[in-house]
Amino acid sequence: MSAAQSPGDAGAQRLNATHDPALKSWIAAANRPRGDFPIQNLPFGIFRRAGTPEPFRGGVAIGDQVLDLGALHELRQVSGSAADALRACTEPTLNAFMALGTDAWSVLRAELSRLLREDAKDASPLRSTLVPQADAEFAVPARIGDYTDFYSSIYHATAVGALFRPDNPLLPNYKWVPIAYHGRASSIRVSGQEFRRPRGQVKPAGAEFPQLVPTQRLDYELEVGVFIGTGNALGHPVSIDRAEQHVFGLCLLNDWSARDVQAWEYQPLGPFLAKNFATTLSPWIVTLEALAPYRTSWSRPAGDPQPLDYLDSPQVRQSGAVDVQLEVYIDTARMRAEGTPSHRLARSNFRHSYWTVAQMVAHHTVNGCNLEAGDLLGSGTQSGPAADEAGSLLELTVGGKQLLTLASGETRTFLADGDRVTLRGWCEKPGYAQVGFGEAAGTVLPATQDPKENQNAK
Repeated sequence: MSAAQSPGDAGAQRLNATHDPALKSWIAAANRPRGDFPIQNLPFGIFRRAGTPEPFRGGVAIGDQVLDLGALHELRQVSGSAADALRACTEPTLNAFMALGTDAWSVLRAELSRLLREDAKDASPLRSTLVPQADAEFAVPARIGDYTDFYSSIYHATAVGALFRPDNPLLPNYKWVPIAYHGRASSIRVSGQEFRRPRGQVKPAGAEFPQLVPTQRLDYELEVGVFIGTGNALGHPVSIDRAEQHVFGLCLLNDWSARDVQAWEYQPLGPFLAKNFATTLSPWIVTLEALAPYRTSWSRPAGDPQPLDYLDSPQVRQSGAVDVQLEVYIDTARMRAEGTPSHRLARSNFRHSYWTVAQMVAHHTVNGCNLEAGDLLGSGTQSGPAADEAGSLLELTVGGKQLLTLASGETRTFLADGDRVTLRGWCEKPGYAQVGFGEAAGTVLPATQDPKENQNAK
C-alpha cells in the first residue's frame, strides 16, 4: 500500500493511484519541488497559443507546459470511455466535459496520469502536444450560465458586520443559512484581467444627497470558486451526501468590490453595482479528485447551532473541509517600474470556511433550483481568525481607518489605479505532493469618462 492509500486519512475512500506521491513525469518541470502542477494535480483549463487565431480548446497543466487535449485527441492514443471524455475537451469550453460526470472525469484523469508518467512507453508522440504555458493565452474555462456568491467565512462576516452594524455585526440567520447573492456572470474574466475603476452612486458621510462618482474604496476579495459539473433537474434538490458528485472542481476567485457603493446600496436587497463590474478567475480548475489527499474534518463550535439535517452528514463531518492555503499579493505601478517584489497582504485558508462546498450545493438546490454544468459558486471572502488572515482591504484597514505600508513605502487603505492584485493557492501535506491553483491576477485601470461628459460631447 502506497502512502497515498494509507488508511485513516480524511477522504481516503477517494484516493487512487493518481495520488501516489512517488509518481514522476517525463516532463522535468512537473517534478520540481513545490511546483503548482505536478503529475498528481492535472487541472483542466481552456487555452490557445497566444497571438494566433487558433480555436480555444481544453488543456491540462503539467509542470510549465499545457498538454493540448485537442492535439492529444488527434493522436488517437486514447480509447474507450476515456476517448469519449477527451473528445468533449476539444470544444472551446469545458461544459460538455463537465456534464459527463464523475466517472468520465476520473477515467480521463487516470489516463492522462498514465500517459505522463516517466515510465510511459508511448510518451514520444505526446511531446508534440505540449505548449509552454508562457506561450499560451487562456479563457474562462466554462460558459458560466449563472454565478452565485456565498458568504461562507464567519470571520469575514463578523468583521464586516462590525463595520456596517457595530451593535449587531452577525445577523441571526448567518449560523443557520448559507447566505449568498446572485452575481453577474457576464463580467467574469480569466487571470490577467484589466478593468476600469467603476462609477457608482455613493452617499458620503454628512452629505445631504448621494452622487455618481468613481469609487474611492475599491477592494479585492480572496475567494475560492466552485465549478458545477453535472446539474440537477428543476424541482429536484441535491442531497448533502450526493452534493460533491455535482462539483467538478475548485479555482481561485477575486470578486472585486466597491465598498462605498456597497454601503449605500446593499440594504435591503444586497449587493448590485458594487460587485457586478468585474470578477477574476484563475485559468485552472483543480478537480475534487486531485484534492482528495487534502480533505479534512469539518465541525461547528460547541456553542453554535448545529446545521439542519439537510446540511449535515457524517461525510461532511469527516472530510467536508479542504485544506487550501490562500495568499493575496499587491504590486503597484511604481513597484513594477522600480522592480520591487510584490507585497504579500494576507494569508488565509479555505478550511476556516463556516460552510462547506457540499453544504453550499445542497442549500442552493433545496428549493428545487436547477444548477447546470459550468455554473459557478463563489465561497465569499475567505478570512481566518487572525488579523493578518483577512481576505480584503476592508478588514485589513478596519474600514479604511488604518494605513497599510507596502514594501515600496507607499501606503494604501483601498486600491489605487495601476494596482495589480494576485491571488495564489495551493495544498500541501506531509507525505503528499504539493498541488497548486496557479494565479488569479487583475489590474485596476482609471475610471472611464463621466457619462455626462460623453453626452455633452455628442
